[in-house]
Amino acid sequence: MRLLILALLALVAASPAAAACDGRLLESPNVANTPLCIPADPQRIVVLDTYFNLGMGLELGAAIVGAPLFGMSDSGLEKLAAERSVADIGHSGQPSLERIISLKPDLILGDAFMHGRAYETAAKIAPTALVNVQDWRAYYATIADLTGRKGVADAAFAAYEARVAAIRARMPDVKVSVVRIIPGGFQVYLDGPGSYGPFSVLREAGVKRTAYETSTEATVLKRPDWEGLSALDGDILLYIVGGGHDTDPSGRLERETLANPLWQMLPAVQAGRAHELDPVTWMEFSGLGSANRVLDDVERLILAAPDAAPTPAAP
Repeated sequence: MRLLILALLALVAASPAAAACDGRLLESPNVANTPLCIPADPQRIVVLDTYFNLGMGLELGAAIVGAPLFGMSDSGLEKLAAERSVADIGHSGQPSLERIISLKPDLILGDAFMHGRAYETAAKIAPTALVNVQDWRAYYATIADLTGRKGVADAAFAAYEARVAAIRARMPDVKVSVVRIIPGGFQVYLDGPGSYGPFSVLREAGVKRTAYETSTEATVLKRPDWEGLSALDGDILLYIVGGGHDTDPSGRLERETLANPLWQMLPAVQAGRAHELDPVTWMEFSGLGSANRVLDDVERLILAAPDAAPTPAAP
């Protein structure tokens, strides 16, 4: 099997099309290994990432023919992929080279952090663009540029910006804490320059986090222990149980955590303002659809909270 794969790669790499550049030359700080020749209008795209690459690409209407669908827990994204006839190339951690080659892609999209080691192999199959940016909005814009869908992205973000502005204008003067509960303890995704997608959306919408949850550096998260959890002293507490590869179908993790006296001492818990979030929306963030579901939660759990009043306008 290994010899067959090597033979296929050799044939692909030796083909004249692999050496020619009849598309456009991409030079971007948001893509690794540039300058890179990519199709001007790619028609057969294989993505290596289940979330940002696949979710954003499908939202943009890009011609995605293959993606790692094995083990997905986002049923909505999985359904959309099926409706668009996206073929499964296996697990995101180790996609099938045979399946990728059989799809005859004219462009492969991946993430520089997750797929850097696979670049040389993927580039022998088709032009391979690995997105090298952390901010979800910049990531979206880069996917739009790579797939020739910039106009679609601009229109979609105009609607999103309008919704964010309307929510921000109504934001009450309250502090919000957010924590993720996982088998190994707790994760607190921060409000700052390095914020992961959904937490960046919170910031854009004007949600105020506590001092412990705010950073001026590119730090993504903190890992408090039980004693450190007391720093989550927001008026409202939003919590995520598991998500991604840390799902606990039994529900035991949530029951034990919520029954712990240290959890019950948190101000928002005592005030009855602790709310569970959907781990798919928050930990498997995949684009504007996810961002709007985060805004749904903001409206439902923060704007509609009892006694929540908008911040008075400055005189």
